[in-house]
Amino acid sequence: MRHRLRFFGLLALYWMGFFTLARIIFFVYQLPQTQSLSFYEVAMPLLLGLRMDAAMAGYWLLLPGLLLVASAFTSTRFCYYAIGSTTTLLLLVSCMLVAGDIELYKHWGFRINTTPLMYLQREALSSVNPGVLILLIAIFVILFGSFCWLYWRRLAPQLLTLPAMGTKRALTWLLITAALLLPIRSSISVAPLNTGVVYFHKTKSFPNHAGINPVWNFFKSVSKSNRINYPADFYQALELTSQFDSLMHTQGATFLIDTTVARPNVLLIILEGFTSKIIEPLGGLTNITPQFNALASEGILFENFYASGDRTDKGLVSILSAFPAQPRTSIIKFPEKTEHLPFISNVFNQHGYTTSFVYGGDIGFANMESYVNLAGFSHITEEGDFDEALDDSKWGVADHFVFDRMLTELDTTTAPFFKVMLSLSSHEPFEVPMKTVIAGNDEGSLYLNACYYTDKSLGEFIAQAKQKPWWHNTLVIITADHGHRFPDVQELKDKSRFKIPMLWLGGAITQPGSRIKTFAGQPDIAATLLAQLKIEPHAEFKFSKNILAPVVHPFAVYVFNNGYGYVSPTHESIYDFELKDYVHNTGNTTELRNGTVYIQTLFNEYNLK
Repeated sequence: MRHRLRFFGLLALYWMGFFTLARIIFFVYQLPQTQSLSFYEVAMPLLLGLRMDAAMAGYWLLLPGLLLVASAFTSTRFCYYAIGSTTTLLLLVSCMLVAGDIELYKHWGFRINTTPLMYLQREALSSVNPGVLILLIAIFVILFGSFCWLYWRRLAPQLLTLPAMGTKRALTWLLITAALLLPIRSSISVAPLNTGVVYFHKTKSFPNHAGINPVWNFFKSVSKSNRINYPADFYQALELTSQFDSLMHTQGATFLIDTTVARPNVLLIILEGFTSKIIEPLGGLTNITPQFNALASEGILFENFYASGDRTDKGLVSILSAFPAQPRTSIIKFPEKTEHLPFISNVFNQHGYTTSFVYGGDIGFANMESYVNLAGFSHITEEGDFDEALDDSKWGVADHFVFDRMLTELDTTTAPFFKVMLSLSSHEPFEVPMKTVIAGNDEGSLYLNACYYTDKSLGEFIAQAKQKPWWHNTLVIITADHGHRFPDVQELKDKSRFKIPMLWLGGAITQPGSRIKTFAGQPDIAATLLAQLKIEPHAEFKFSKNILAPVVHPFAVYVFNNGYGYVSPTHESIYDFELKDYVHNTGNTTELRNGTVYIQTLFNEYNLK
């Protein structure tokens, strides 16, 4: 009995040591953010994280515990190989998750969960720089190799010398194994362990995230259902409906396009990862998007426009269905839910428009294919429709080829048309077929250079489109699917990571050079556009408001992995679901309820789909 207890205790310390080392590796890999922390802010995640590490170690000890129970009826050699194989397999899985997590956190700002499974087809292979991939493989090999050596050389040999154990003591071992439920639950109360136990900082997300055990977090997300729940019901059903209707209420109409002619064409261009931080007229960097900057002076620029979420799939649904992004999941993962969404493209179909979608990448990525097919586009152009010689980047066909293809298609498209184009060259790994303009091999410089290329491609397309006969009766809307962490990296909850451009161009607009200061977000495109085209009602787009109406509540809500932000001219707040509190709250406090009303309504609608 004593020998088994000694081995079991050492195996528990083995896993605790592994998870602690993994957390140290996380801190080192995220060195720019770690350097901004105080000693206290580094020490607390290491201390608080032990609770989650103990829970994960408990899970990983369950099967070895049961095998030790079985050792009363089997040979020590069987126990040696069975526990060894189990531990090696669990170590392999753990090392893979740890290595993947440290890089993914840089991009997404949250610890690894099942989200990568959505993007595994292309994201993992196409977005990682080869040098980074080699580094991650090296970390994995060193971590896995060293802990394999430690187990097989130091721990496993003890199993070969285990003395025989009677059946009565097997029952004792069964009780010891069952006792692992205590560290697994980490509580004797009704509520099981959750990531909130490591959240100690009221304003900084990074030190809180550092305390999370990535292996625990991943498998916890696997077990979650396709429902999402708000931490508390702030309003009863009737009160919630009333508050939400009041928040979304608009009145009157202001028209910025020519309403005296036939239905105008609509061309919607969605740029991959374009953030306001690179758009000079929006206070961003100079000379990164010179074409967009010039076009802003001849179009209608929306100065306070926000992405709903932080991924392409979330941006598409927010724009085309006016359904806001959700934390920790994406409705596009569930076709059984997306089939109940409204689609602006279907509205255009009903009004005699020719609808089409153009994308130079794999349309099957992240369930995009099922979504755009449900959207009812009469024609879809994707990677497979281009000449193979053009598909020379890891992510897909470069933007200027896609713009050229779209221009060709527009020349033969029956008017009126509604055409959507999604770019991709400004996505990691930022490979563009252009002589380098923004020098530097770091990710930030590569991102800026890729944006310069996409902007150049956009400018060339618009210049050619202006010469086409359809231009004079066309509204061109240029926006982005989401913002970006570059060029200067802030925490995921920061509003600057969600602020994106929106520009209206084309011969159909009547007030070129206008600036719209109304705070708005991607879901508002649907109601605003349909109101401009006098296509009403549009009540099915519940989360969309006409931001050009004379009477409107100007606000935007953005959602990140574990919370949401609300911004308006007079109020800003950020709510963290793990802390169950506001981490930022400034301005008119009477607006504080608006974000909760919006988010709770969103969650209710999501769960009903």
